[in-house]
Amino acid sequence: MLEKIHSPADLQELSITECNILCQELRSFLLDTVSQTGGHLASNLGVVELTVAIHRVFDTSRDRLVFDVGHQCYTHKALTGRAELLHTLRQFGGLSGFPKPTESEHDAFVAGHASNSVSVALGMARARTLQKQDYSVIALIGDGALTGGLAYEGLNDAGDSNEPLIVILNDNGMSINPNVGGISSHLAAIRTKASYYSFKKHYRNLMRRIPGGQKLYRFNHRLKTALKKLFWPCTMFEDMGFTYLGPIDGHDIERLCTTLRWAKELHCPVLVHVKTQKGRGYLPAEENPNRYHGVGPFDIAKGVGTEKPLDFSAVFGQTMESLAAEESRICAITAAMREGTGLESFAEYYPQRFFDVGIAEGHAVAMAGGMAKQGLIPVFAVYSSFLQRGYDQIIHDVALQNLHVVFAVDRSGMVGADGATHHGVADVSYLTPIPHMTVFSPASFQELREMLRHGVLEMDGPVAVRYPRGGQGAYKDGWNGKHAALLRQGTDVTLVAYGTLINEALAAAERLAAEGIGAEVIKLHVIAPLSAGEVLDSVRKTGRMVVVEECFSTGSVGQQLCASLTAAGIAPQAVRLCSCGEDFIQQGSVAQLRRSVGVDSEGIYQTVCEVCHGKEQA
Repeated sequence: MLEKIHSPADLQELSITECNILCQELRSFLLDTVSQTGGHLASNLGVVELTVAIHRVFDTSRDRLVFDVGHQCYTHKALTGRAELLHTLRQFGGLSGFPKPTESEHDAFVAGHASNSVSVALGMARARTLQKQDYSVIALIGDGALTGGLAYEGLNDAGDSNEPLIVILNDNGMSINPNVGGISSHLAAIRTKASYYSFKKHYRNLMRRIPGGQKLYRFNHRLKTALKKLFWPCTMFEDMGFTYLGPIDGHDIERLCTTLRWAKELHCPVLVHVKTQKGRGYLPAEENPNRYHGVGPFDIAKGVGTEKPLDFSAVFGQTMESLAAEESRICAITAAMREGTGLESFAEYYPQRFFDVGIAEGHAVAMAGGMAKQGLIPVFAVYSSFLQRGYDQIIHDVALQNLHVVFAVDRSGMVGADGATHHGVADVSYLTPIPHMTVFSPASFQELREMLRHGVLEMDGPVAVRYPRGGQGAYKDGWNGKHAALLRQGTDVTLVAYGTLINEALAAAERLAAEGIGAEVIKLHVIAPLSAGEVLDSVRKTGRMVVVEECFSTGSVGQQLCASLTAAGIAPQAVRLCSCGEDFIQQGSVAQLRRSVGVDSEGIYQTVCEVCHGKEQA
């Protein structure tokens, strides 16, 4: 059946029975694909029927479907002409794991971070109205995204807007203001029957045609609403101004299609509440959806392994447990990333000092500020790309008062297959200029342990410890307590790096030595406040500088070092800044991405050769 689907239009020719067969095939296809490429599995298995129903009712080449979050878009991609490319999912040069408008006209908006879909969809709906165009706008939001405050800002405005807009709430685990009992179940069943929609449609049309019908319709609607509120609770969505439809069985295609058609015809803000099962169709994912949320390649028969190699996140979690045993004021905060940030064990051992605030980074930072002001030592473990959403609070609620909040900035630098939405290449630019902020950049597990301990127990003011995804490289030394260290002496060029890129710099220096080029390698332990003395002394001697870092070029440490050189009156013969450039980096392995922007050992080698000889070496 799947082989017959070349575009969403082909779905219109299928019967409901054939659609159900297609859904079985899609699940097998997704399981086969993700087991080879890695990716988000449980969430995609849960939305197969819902995605098929959406494409039977709407034309996403014109209608705007906004995902929130976009990691459940694999079925959507398969149905919109990309099934044959899905084996390239999240691979270098392949399909993105998230919606991407440059990839297909069916992808309305990039969606890699949570809670923004209703705001984006309302913007699209208002643009449609102002431009006098005719298309539907749908926001598909998960219950997890409703833990983010932005979702409620959007819902509050959208419900009051009277704009035709459909919000589909994919509820796959979190209970949201449920109506319980037999009456609620009975009403839910009635509301989702085609006959009920047909009656309401004809009734509304009749009221429009007869004199005084509109006033009578509004009176009856208010009376019905008042009676409903009197006898059982209405949903918060209705209080916001939405017409609420549901809850709907998210695996019943026929009922889903009927409900979505009715929502489309209402021409007002509508919320369709859909209940789905994460991991549906693959028992291990059904039983443990969190474990199968994001996976690497795995054997379908055996499932995802439970053993994880030691990485920076795990070392952070272990160190936090050790520190918490010594100091009772230490608390850990995460934003729906307990497992991802390595805090599972901390949460079990110190449940009263562990706080998962949901997808609410701004709230997490502000709460940490309050905790610090009252004498606690809060440590907020957060992915670099997610901390962006708490930037106002970092400045206003922490740094402005010089409060001792520690930011454990996980996934700094390029993260690999998740691509542009998740690379941690902006934190250097947005953290280092903040007054009072100290930013550590460990390159080894031991450095992470020592810098975290120092930052938590021995410092005041805001502290950030930024570290990458994955494991350490050949460099395994501990921290010498200083801002920088001279790792290798040389006379021809000063090579500066920090974090795990020091491994690439040292490898390049070794190769350069064989070519007769002496590269003096300086490793920065602390990138804010930047202590440039050691670098300046080296550049005075070598006359050349190459700075290697995994961040955007604007606001980079390299640019700051150049400013320091100018301020010190040093005019080197040549300076090259090797970074991720000024554009977003797409998906691929970290090794591939480093190679693509020239910050791997080969790229560093070639750059230094150009700086020293003015030409590229063989």
